Amino acid sequence: MNENFMKEKPVLPLILSMSLPMVLSMMVNSLYNIVDSFFVAQISEDAMTALSLVYPVQNFINAIAIGFGVGMNAVIALHLGAGDEKKANMAATIGTVLSMVHAVILTIAGIAIMPGFLRMFTSSETVIDLGIRYSTIVFLFTTAIMLGLVFEKVFQAVGAMKVTMVGLTCGCVANIILDPVMIFGLGPFPAMGIEGAALATGLGQVLSLVIYIGVYVMRPIRVKIRKEYAVPEKWMVLRLYSIGIPATLNLALPSLLISALNAILAAFSEVYILVLGIYYKLQTFLYLPANGFVQGMRPLIGFNYGAGEKGRVRQIYRIVLFMSGIIMIFGTLICLAVPGPLIGLFTHSQETIQAGESALRIISAGFVVSAVSVTSSGALEGLGKGVPSLVISLFRYVLIIIPAAFLLSRIFGAAGVWNAFWIAELVTALVAYGVYRKAAK
Repeated sequence: MNENFMKEKPVLPLILSMSLPMVLSMMVNSLYNIVDSFFVAQISEDAMTALSLVYPVQNFINAIAIGFGVGMNAVIALHLGAGDEKKANMAATIGTVLSMVHAVILTIAGIAIMPGFLRMFTSSETVIDLGIRYSTIVFLFTTAIMLGLVFEKVFQAVGAMKVTMVGLTCGCVANIILDPVMIFGLGPFPAMGIEGAALATGLGQVLSLVIYIGVYVMRPIRVKIRKEYAVPEKWMVLRLYSIGIPATLNLALPSLLISALNAILAAFSEVYILVLGIYYKLQTFLYLPANGFVQGMRPLIGFNYGAGEKGRVRQIYRIVLFMSGIIMIFGTLICLAVPGPLIGLFTHSQETIQAGESALRIISAGFVVSAVSVTSSGALEGLGKGVPSLVISLFRYVLIIIPAAFLLSRIFGAAGVWNAFWIAELVTALVAYGVYRKAAK
């Protein structure tokens, strides 16, 4: 394969070849999120509420894994674009070692904090017990998550998107198959309830990791993870964290947002906490496919920026922005047309369905403009500019939406929280475009 295809192949076919495998795998991942929650909802509404409350911590751990992986991806792609394979190998190897350290710390911390964390949002001992049982098993698979993300981002950095598509898709399909088997007890398997959902999730992640390692060993790629590159060079560690930390915070900020909104909504009814949890499951159908285009874009932008091809960088950004916008238009139409049936996938309560219908219609007003923020943030990460990307996420997840939700809820109740979403997306889109234009000059 031509090692310089990222800067020589026509831009549109290049983006499609890099992004479509990731979009497909993200759509399967979205389906898994929906199916997983659907089966958990069949256990009880308390089980679904427990999942909603665990989600912010689970998302935070995933954010660290993905965010640091994004840092690795950007540094590897930049060095490959500049023709320095030794530094690319060093970034991959040192990044792998640091990811393992993160995994050990997060496994211990995640399990330890969950009882106290859950009690911050509910007094139901049933919900707390379900949340602890689910999260303990899920967090024991943190090492598999971290290693899987390392290989995923290394493969993406060299343009091997089909490998990550196969790994992610096989893991998600395994989850989908194992969910009903382990939750309800089919064939030789005992009925494990919510623990079965957690175990199915973990085993799917292990399968993805096994596939990545198998491909890496049998079909060597341009980037090598080797003991001789594991020298902890201070400048390389700092560079990985300089991109990885802002990328992690970008991904972790939704956890802060969800926890803050749960605290606001808890003052009205636990029904709204459940609605918020359902919304965050449903929105993966939009934001994960859009993220597929962003994942395809990152190494392309990094490689071309490292190679001095700034005209191609601008062209890549514009095409991905357009594609993300199309996805968001489709999502808006769906949420306006059939919000009730969407919410009804996760609950049989008419009160919850009615509250969810109203929430989806209001929140969806901000989907289309959010494409600007999503694309700009991803492009900046690909350029190795983590701090400007973090500024966009701070506006999107903290600086606008949390104060707006708090103030509007005092006037309009729970509806004020839903309106804060589109207000934050509109303001952030304006900020994001300005930040990207300035940083990309």
